[in-house]
Amino acid sequence: MNAKLWQKNYSLDTLIEFFTVGEDHILDRDLVAADCAGSIAHGAMLEKIGILSEEEFKSLRDELVSIAALGHEFPISRGDEDVHTAVENRLTEVLGDAGKKIHTGRSRNDQVIVDLRLYSKGFIHAFRESLLSLVQALLSLAGKHKDVPMVGRTHMQIAMPSSVGLWAASFAEELLDDCRLINTAYELNDQLPLGSAASYGVPLPLDRDMVAELLGFSKVQNNVLYANNSRGKFESVLLQAVYQTALTLSKMAQDMILFSMPEFGYFTLPDPLCSGSSIMPQKKNPCGLELVRAKTASVGGCADTVLNIIKALPSGYNRDFQETKGPFMNGCNTGFACVEVCMLSAKSLTINREACIKAFTPEVFATDKAIELVSKGTPFRDAYKEVGLSLDKLESEDPEASIGKKTYPGTTGNLNLEAAEQDLNNARTAHEKQAAQFKSVIKELTGTDSLEIYRRPFEK
Repeated sequence: MNAKLWQKNYSLDTLIEFFTVGEDHILDRDLVAADCAGSIAHGAMLEKIGILSEEEFKSLRDELVSIAALGHEFPISRGDEDVHTAVENRLTEVLGDAGKKIHTGRSRNDQVIVDLRLYSKGFIHAFRESLLSLVQALLSLAGKHKDVPMVGRTHMQIAMPSSVGLWAASFAEELLDDCRLINTAYELNDQLPLGSAASYGVPLPLDRDMVAELLGFSKVQNNVLYANNSRGKFESVLLQAVYQTALTLSKMAQDMILFSMPEFGYFTLPDPLCSGSSIMPQKKNPCGLELVRAKTASVGGCADTVLNIIKALPSGYNRDFQETKGPFMNGCNTGFACVEVCMLSAKSLTINREACIKAFTPEVFATDKAIELVSKGTPFRDAYKEVGLSLDKLESEDPEASIGKKTYPGTTGNLNLEAAEQDLNNARTAHEKQAAQFKSVIKELTGTDSLEIYRRPFEK
């Protein structure tokens, strides 16, 4: 039986062990690299304050790098309980007393928090890269089809002349705002919790600033009790930002499903993105986009689960926090997959210009007709009534000419894509700087640039 870090002179009841370990031994496979990185930084600090010798730290660092390279393949059993125990047991097995020293000044409480903070950083970098690529795909789609008219709808009914460009650019700009929420979550997450131990610090001269610098955190989370109290809260903030992104994606997915229906025919989804029916030979189903709609609810559910777990907990560590890990990691992975599916769809979407134009019936131009009367001196409310009472006399107009008449920024005749492209460039520059800095920190810490703190869900 594997030794537990808390092991005393008794064995845990089998049911209690099953119940309390939960899925940690499975979930923690995704935290192996983060746990090893955190332990290397902590070990370097322990060497500085005289707990570890230079030789002990070197041997620990080498072994931790080897474990980190195994990543998901590093074995963690239910008997281990978690990644922290599995790693320490391996270190002790291989290195003896040096392995027994690595936990000095730490609790599993602050250790798991730093693991999740590092995991969150890796996730945000990957998620944001994909998100910005989706924004680029939508802006490219908007620019290419800015002059393609498309019926605008409210209440799902025919409303006013719109365009494919306006449609695509609207989601690009919304996702850029969602990215700002991700950035806020990143800033909050960018604080080192190590050194808080079991919530109350330890009587050792721990150099938390040194560890923060080694791990690439912009600051130390000062109050040691707050550091532990923040577990779950920081994760919920990131999940809420991911959820907001997913909400945007669910609306876009619904539009792509709707407008690719034969009854509309504005868009065509490529065959490789559509699965078939087990009974109907003709079917091509947009299952990926349908599941984006459904999985948006899953992401929101994960965020709500974390919030409900931490609600009204007493201060200090409580085992309840363990139950936030699963929904947090699941919500992140699900949100990431939704972005990837939508990016694939946006990049390969076919726009059917003729079908878009064919959908323009006379009533689409009713508001334009009222505005035309206004420009000739008729009060708007009178113009509205006049057009409304003679809808059967409306005639179709040129859709392309109609969308070109709106010329102020943000409208169909002036999408002002340059502003969104500048926002995208600024966001990408800031993202690339942060991602490169984090990668550099991990390389400096481990001596390798191939270590991945976060693995994309479809690459496991």
